[in-house]
Amino acid sequence: MNALVEKLQAGVDLNPSDIRYVVTFLLAEGAPAAEKAALLTALHQKGESTEEIAGFVDQLIDRAVDPMIDMAKLPGPMIDVCGTGGSSLDLFNVSTTIMFILAAGGAVVVKHGNRSVTSCCGSADVIEALGIRLEWTPQELNECVQRLGFGFVFARFYHPAFRALAEMRAQLARSGTRTIFNLLGPLLNPARPGRQLIGVYAARLTAVFAEVLRQLGRERAWVVHGTAENGAGMDNISTSGATTLAELKEGRVSPAVLDCRWLGINAGTLAEVRGGNATDNAKTLTGVLSGEVTGAKRDLAVVNAAGGFVVAGLAQDLGAGITLAREQIDSGRALEKLRAFQDYDKKTR
Repeated sequence: MNALVEKLQAGVDLNPSDIRYVVTFLLAEGAPAAEKAALLTALHQKGESTEEIAGFVDQLIDRAVDPMIDMAKLPGPMIDVCGTGGSSLDLFNVSTTIMFILAAGGAVVVKHGNRSVTSCCGSADVIEALGIRLEWTPQELNECVQRLGFGFVFARFYHPAFRALAEMRAQLARSGTRTIFNLLGPLLNPARPGRQLIGVYAARLTAVFAEVLRQLGRERAWVVHGTAENGAGMDNISTSGATTLAELKEGRVSPAVLDCRWLGINAGTLAEVRGGNATDNAKTLTGVLSGEVTGAKRDLAVVNAAGGFVVAGLAQDLGAGITLAREQIDSGRALEKLRAFQDYDKKTR
């Protein structure tokens, strides 16, 4: 392991054989946490290449529980919507909110998510606060997706090998040290969705992630990084500043810049879209879907859902996606999806 650390410190990328060995070492229960941390720190300081990220994803998904979702049997295009976190802005749970809007508009959302690591409230935390259980077996998940058009894939349940990393990751998070695992979350959906909307915490990562998704064989994706009015970055499409975008389409990656203000969206402020704890964010999510929460939070949900509709192939462009997203909220269909999820969970417990 010392030789691999030295290799990384010399600026040399890991090859596929190295990655297989590293992943096996990291997931070994008895391997020293200090050695795992040293290896991951060296990799991050070198800078993770697209090949290394894709290699880690392949190795880790191979070790995950397979939800066995057959895309050919789904009633619509399957998509995941997820962010890396790491922006330290503590926004409300945007990607979890839009899963219900997208499902109402015809997409099949198989959302991968976890408890919070870098924010006040992760997607799993808010799902739990909505009264919905987190652990669904593959059979239960499949039935839920078939009946409702969406489901939630709890990362800790579908990646049991990650237990060996929990202590070390918590220590690194407390010290503010980032590793490749701060990048991998949105890429590790074991359902292997063909379409993804991913938010990243740094603009430079948009092209990196899009290239990784290309290597992983994804059909279409948007990778976005938004800018707030004070210059802070967010792992969402922004309503208060420009958004850097890398699009994967037909096997090619293309860069672009979005500004939702060009489409008549009011410029919200960061203060207006901040979230709170799981209970607070569950209320915000429900309020957006019911139409009771308006203004900047609704707008942020709408534009991100719009991006999801474009990626899913249900909207031609962001403007059409905005119209479609608003329709799902105003008609009550988005809220109906949330209520259906809550009711279905109660019936199947």
